[in-house]
Amino acid sequence: MIRLDKILGHTGWGSRKQIKELCRGGAVTVDGTVVRDSAVKVDPEAQVIAVHGNSVAYAEHYYLMLNKPAGVVSATEDRISPTVIGLLPQQYQGASLFPVGRLDKDTTGLLLLTNDGVWAHRITAPKKHIDKRYEAVVDGPIPADIDSRFRRGIILDDGLECLPAQAAVTGPQRLSIIVQEGKFHQVKRMCAAVGLTVTALRRCSIGNLQLDSALAPGAFRPLTVGEREMPFSK
Repeated sequence: MIRLDKILGHTGWGSRKQIKELCRGGAVTVDGTVVRDSAVKVDPEAQVIAVHGNSVAYAEHYYLMLNKPAGVVSATEDRISPTVIGLLPQQYQGASLFPVGRLDKDTTGLLLLTNDGVWAHRITAPKKHIDKRYEAVVDGPIPADIDSRFRRGIILDDGLECLPAQAAVTGPQRLSIIVQEGKFHQVKRMCAAVGLTVTALRRCSIGNLQLDSALAPGAFRPLTVGEREMPFSK
């Protein structure tokens, strides 16, 4: 049993004060009966909760796949730029979602969002050795030994040594790059260390979880139960 105001706040229906006003105004029903006390406890799995006739779908944890567009930041809030959380509808605004790792503002592609900290840590911790694959468009001559240099561990300009990675040429000025960590501007800085400038970067997969090709930039969808384990499978 969970307090009604907690359920409604978690599903984006406003602050506790706003939810209390919704209840007092008769906008909230449980199993078809108006409930005016926002502190009443209900069972979201067994009872039907609605606001203004709209059913409320409650889940403790959310797992979303987003096709991140350029121009938004991988953050929960930002004073200057729009955030990936701002791309989500009202339903998710009160659920304390956060991006699993980050993509640079101009980097596009697969970004996971959740409010399950344990699951997120399994993906982002370098010692978990989760592959993150990127497609990069680069400017400059691609070294013939780029893969062996990435596999040895690139040393960045500030002395930071990256974990072994992979790089494969996939076309003119195009690379497929796999890393197992996500330091600041890492892929771009690794490429810079071998004389390349990244002009476009897109993340395609995390582990065996591929970006859904049906998702337009800025679109998202929940992961299936099976997809939640795909980042961890080889």
